Amino acid sequence: MNIALIAHDAKKELMVQFCIAYCGVLSKHVLCATGTTGKLVSEATGLNIQRFLSGSHGGEQQISAKIACNEVDLLLFFRDPLTKKEYEPSESALLRLCDVHNIPVATNIATAEALVHSLERGDLDWRMIVAKR
Repeated sequence: MNIALIAHDAKKELMVQFCIAYCGVLSKHVLCATGTTGKLVSEATGLNIQRFLSGSHGGEQQISAKIACNEVDLLLFFRDPLTKKEYEPSESALLRLCDVHNIPVATNIATAEALVHSLERGDLDWRMIVAKR
């Protein structure tokens, strides 16, 4: 599966720790991320990550484009709900695209853990399930 990683500044360390904890699962998939998040996760885990621009400089839009082209299967987007972002409209568009394309999204660690455990069990390969029908 193709997995995209995004984390607000206040959540980058949490994303790094999450990826360290689930490195074994994530290493079996194709990863991409916004610039700084990808750099930090890659340095901490050794995972191969395609890096885009920083989120505030267009990285979220680049990931949105991959979603629109069916090139992302899962999004882990650790958001900081307590700090208002000037680029929140692009985040809303990103989440809307995930809804349109049926992309599972985790915006916090609890949901991310549930999705990664499902991924590990093979429960998330919904495109294969749809193809079998």
